[in-house]
Amino acid sequence: MSSSGIVRAYWRTLAIAFAALSGLLLVVLVLRSGPTDVDDVELPDTVREPALRLAPSGWADLDGFEVDALDGFAEAFGRSCGVFARRDAQRQVGDTGGVAGDWREVCARVASADGVDELRGALLEELRPWSVLDNDDPEGLFTGYYEPSLRGSRVRGNGFETPLYRRPPELVAVDLGAFREDLAGRRVAGTLEGTRLVPFADRADLERGTLARRDLELVWVDDPIAAFFLHIQGSGRVDLVDGGHMRVGYDGQNGHPYTAIGRELVARSELVLEEVSMQSIRDWLVANPAGATEIMNTNRSFVFFRELGDEGPRGSQGVALTPRRTLAVDRRFLPMGVPLWLDTTAPSPDPTVAEQPLRRLMVSQDTGGAIRGPVRGDVFWGHGGDAEEIAGRMKSRGRLWLLLPAGLDPRGPDQASELAEPSV
Repeated sequence: MSSSGIVRAYWRTLAIAFAALSGLLLVVLVLRSGPTDVDDVELPDTVREPALRLAPSGWADLDGFEVDALDGFAEAFGRSCGVFARRDAQRQVGDTGGVAGDWREVCARVASADGVDELRGALLEELRPWSVLDNDDPEGLFTGYYEPSLRGSRVRGNGFETPLYRRPPELVAVDLGAFREDLAGRRVAGTLEGTRLVPFADRADLERGTLARRDLELVWVDDPIAAFFLHIQGSGRVDLVDGGHMRVGYDGQNGHPYTAIGRELVARSELVLEEVSMQSIRDWLVANPAGATEIMNTNRSFVFFRELGDEGPRGSQGVALTPRRTLAVDRRFLPMGVPLWLDTTAPSPDPTVAEQPLRRLMVSQDTGGAIRGPVRGDVFWGHGGDAEEIAGRMKSRGRLWLLLPAGLDPRGPDQASELAEPSV
C-alpha cells in the first residue's frame, strides 16, 4: 500500500474505531502506566462514581503554607508556565483551570520573585485556594513514585536477557476527546487490521516474544522484576555494564487496562492488605519465582520506552519532573500544570521511624493509570534509595486544594449556588 493509502486507511479506521469504541467505555484508560502498584488495593465496600466538587477556601485553611520553604517550586512551576506560554491564550487549561491567558500574570510574578518571601507574597496575591472534594468527601489517597535504577546492556547476553522495548510503529493511540468533549483525557490504543482497530498484544504475549527479532529492543536489563516495576513507574535510569548510564521514559502503552498486582496477591491470600507495599510485593515475587511471571502477567498493561536526555524523566504535561514538587493527578478532574496544596503524611526513609506530615505546594505535571479520582495523587520523590523507600511505602490519606488565579471561578452553575463562601 502507498503511503497516501496508509494515511487514508488510518483516518478511515479512526472513524470506524470511534463508533465501535463508544460502547466500550468500561475499558477506556489513560495511556500511562501508574506510578505505584499499591494505588488501588484499598477499595470501598460500595463503589461510588467519582465526581469533582470545588469549594471556595481561604489561605488560613492551608495548614503549613506559611512555613513551606518553596524550594524548587518556582523551577517546577516555570516549566509548566512554558507550556502555557506556547499555547493560544484562549486555550482551555482542563475543565477547571480557565484558559492559558489567565496564567500569564501568575507566571510572570513567580518568575520575577526575588527570594522566598517575595515568592510567597506573589502567590498570596495572585492565587485563590479551592478545596477539592470527591462528591462531598474532602479526603483521598496519596501515594508516591520515583525514578528507579536498573542494570543494563545495549547488547543481549551475560545475564542481560530482559528487553525494554521501543514503541512499535503499528501501535495506534486514539484520543477520544478529539471526537467527543465528554471523553476528554480518555484514550485507547490498538493496531490496524485492515480497516479495523483491534487490541494490541497484552503483557503475556509480549513477554513471550511477540516483538522479538524486530530490532525494537532499546536496552537489555538483568532483572525482569525490576523491569516490571519500571513499567509501573514509567521512567527510570539504566546503569550500563560498559560504563555510563541512560535514562528511559514512557513512549506509549499497549492499550490494556492497568491492574495492580498487589490487589491480586491480596485476593489470593498471598499478602495481607495492611502489609501491602511495593517492597512487600517485590519480596513476594523474588521469593516465588515459579509464580512471579503469572502474577505479573495479570497486569496486561505493557509500556514502551524511549531514551531521554539527562534532564530527568518527563511527565504527561511534557515537562521534566521535579522531586517533591511534581504531583501526578487524574486529569479527568484536575488540570495539568497548575499549583496544588497537598496536606497528607509520608513515611520516613527509615522504616522504624513514624510517618511525618507532608504539607507542600505541588504542581500537577503527571498522570498515571492507577491515579483515579479527584482527591488522588502520586508524589514524585526523585531518584535514589531514600526516594525508593518512601515512594514504595507511601499510602496516606490526605486533602488537596487547587490554586487558581484570583477572580477565576471554576465551578459550574449547579455548584456555585450550593457551596459556602471562602473562609477568611
